[in-house]
Amino acid sequence: MKPFLFGVALALAASVAAPVFAQEFKAGDIVVETPWARATPKGAQVGGGYLTIENKSAAPDRLTGGKADFAIVEIHQMSSENGVSEMRELKNGLNIPAHGSVGLSPGGYHLMFTHLTHPLVKGESVKATLNFEHAGPLEVEFSVTGIGASGPGGSQGAMKGMKM
Repeated sequence: MKPFLFGVALALAASVAAPVFAQEFKAGDIVVETPWARATPKGAQVGGGYLTIENKSAAPDRLTGGKADFAIVEIHQMSSENGVSEMRELKNGLNIPAHGSVGLSPGGYHLMFTHLTHPLVKGESVKATLNFEHAGPLEVEFSVTGIGASGPGGSQGAMKGMKM
């Protein structure tokens, strides 16, 4: 009887945790997985959005930008050379390879939410529309985690493995 109860408890725990880690949004052959954002302090003008984009097509696609009612959405890249970090906007978008995926995460490619109209609050969610060159627009909902979170599950989080 105990193994049965353990199995039931495990299944219930997985069903409760699944929405945090299993968020998936689709447009054509593009799949966006586990979008999340960090909470921002009151008065902050910028925030960050993170996710994984998978392209199931035999042709490459490109994330060209986005829009949201709470901020301007830009695509950025962080890089570090000789101990100096630099962030730049990718004005021509971000290539998503055919049959490949690209991860947007802290310290690398990410969405920059600028000119925030309100703080991003832990436990809430915000919606943005991402634009793809071939797949078109895709509305995505970002779960907001803590200010210092490194992933969608909270302070330590977990990002799905990604191919670059």
